Amino acid sequence: MKPYAILGATLGAAALLSGCATTGGLSKADKRFARGEYEAAIALYKKDVAKGKQTALPNFRIAESYRLSNRIELAEPFYKVALDAKVKSADAGFYYAQALKAAGKTEEAAAQFERYAESGSNRTLAERAAVEAKNARVATTLLTASTNNKVQPLDQINSPSSDFGATRMPDTKELVFASGREGKMYPGNGEGFNDLYAIKFEDDKQLTGGTVRKLEPIFNSDNKHEASATYSPDGKMMVFARSNDGSKKQAKDGFLSVDLFVSYLRGGAWTEPELVRGLNSRTADDFSPVFSPDGQTLYFASSRKGGLGGTDLYKATMESPGRFSAPENLGDQINTAGNESFPAISPGGQLYFSSDGHPGLGKLDLFKVEKGKVVNLGVPINSPGDDFAPFFTEQKTGVFSSNRAGGKGSDDLYLFRENLLKLVTFIVDGTVVERNDKTGRTAPLANENVVLFDSKGRKLQEVTTDPAGKFSIRLDTAATTYSLIADRPGYFTARNALSTVGRRPPQSELPNEMNEVKVPVTLTLAPIVKNKAIVVENIFYDYDKANIRPDAAVELDKLVQTLNDNPNITIELSSHTDSRGKEAYNQQLSQRRAESAVAYIISKGITPSRITARGYGETRPVLKNAKTEDEYQRNRRTEFKVTKISE
Repeated sequence: MKPYAILGATLGAAALLSGCATTGGLSKADKRFARGEYEAAIALYKKDVAKGKQTALPNFRIAESYRLSNRIELAEPFYKVALDAKVKSADAGFYYAQALKAAGKTEEAAAQFERYAESGSNRTLAERAAVEAKNARVATTLLTASTNNKVQPLDQINSPSSDFGATRMPDTKELVFASGREGKMYPGNGEGFNDLYAIKFEDDKQLTGGTVRKLEPIFNSDNKHEASATYSPDGKMMVFARSNDGSKKQAKDGFLSVDLFVSYLRGGAWTEPELVRGLNSRTADDFSPVFSPDGQTLYFASSRKGGLGGTDLYKATMESPGRFSAPENLGDQINTAGNESFPAISPGGQLYFSSDGHPGLGKLDLFKVEKGKVVNLGVPINSPGDDFAPFFTEQKTGVFSSNRAGGKGSDDLYLFRENLLKLVTFIVDGTVVERNDKTGRTAPLANENVVLFDSKGRKLQEVTTDPAGKFSIRLDTAATTYSLIADRPGYFTARNALSTVGRRPPQSELPNEMNEVKVPVTLTLAPIVKNKAIVVENIFYDYDKANIRPDAAVELDKLVQTLNDNPNITIELSSHTDSRGKEAYNQQLSQRRAESAVAYIISKGITPSRITARGYGETRPVLKNAKTEDEYQRNRRTEFKVTKISE
């Protein structure tokens, strides 16, 4: 579990206690909560709940304890109970939505964010909730987007404790990371204090083999967290993050929570770490530093004032060893009202980072900046849990950290190989039109509902056309076949089958890493006119026979679909012959053919009372003086007409 989310929470905990009504002073649970000892506070509050004490406050503080110790996915049921019991907190509804999102319940989270945004309980959080609602809606698309990314756990390193934040020593090529495997218990979350460790792999490509060692004592301490080391390219400077020890002296000296420290390699030994000059804020957390490949720029995260949200990304130029320029915020294209942290620079100079403010799958996701745009790395690199702290061992290969399900501990290290495959998202570029029954011309229809179904008939999305009759739907990349339906009283339901099979352009023709391919679709609504004949195309019979051929069955299935889509109509299905042959025989043949077609339709589940068979023989030709085979074919046809429209 990252310490950065919880080390500074003690100050906020006291404010939380004063923000909720209390009676009779602070309980033991409240005191633990106020000191940031959340693991003990949770156990005590749960005892209060079990004893039947107030429902709202204990559950709310259990939820807050989980949130403040970076385990908000566990807080969901406790926020719900507290809210149902009318807890007096203007922020509880927002954090409940965050808990739903972290638990992977994206649809519920989106709805809760929307409710909170409309409530106006807290103006700042309401604005953020509106953005979060949109982000949560995107999560479904991200979950189904296919990538060629590969992920595997580094099980020879991972332990039941937290293991995260990898980097490399330039000279020895050892992988350096943080772990709580030997630390004494940190009362904020019940896990060990984090120290810095290193491993020299036997296979440096696959990152296998080797033995883990603890870094020198000057880098580690019993009662502080150390993590997120980074080295200058020449290996002579190390910058890392270190927490305070909670003492009043350090608070007085200005070390509120987490700061950046630097050590130098001199004479074959590392110097005592000291605060990095000019970078740390006395009133905020500063952490997750990383050098650029040329060693001239240091990127890091900070919760200092003047940012856009919780924590933002900053950069500073090194003016001399250990001395940097004033930090520069990376701006609103990167930073959000949420939390951005754990920057990384690929060997090619591309910025990667972690964020819970950009559209993602749950908690922290990994992103990169591609042509000025922030791009989610997608599944499987990202998950509903925390995915963070990328470090590159090669151009598209590296190590990141995650507390996803299936790991050995709260955070584990994973090897990733980023795909080189350009991705495609299919977008329906749709239009709904109305056909004029007299002129045959079409005109766009505004404000028409269009519904997208999958191949099993399950409703996926519903949209409304704009004034030009246009609509757009982003398709699920995991699926391939769909149906689009537009329905209007007095009109035949318009249905269009849609498939993305074979529509993916070759990789060489895709300009970007993420590409949108538009699929044009037109839905035509035609008015239902009683007793108007409509030809059923391509209904052919063998000579002198009335059985339904496979090619005719395909077309009759479309008529079955029309009857299913329009359950209020009753039709007459008629068969017609040409004028060759005897009239009486043609009449009998057309009747047999009509009855055969109707029997087929009824076999597909259509109620018999909704359809009547009628053979007209040669009595109703389209062309009265047919002479050629094509003209005879036009007269040999199958038609249907609506005879009744039920209310």
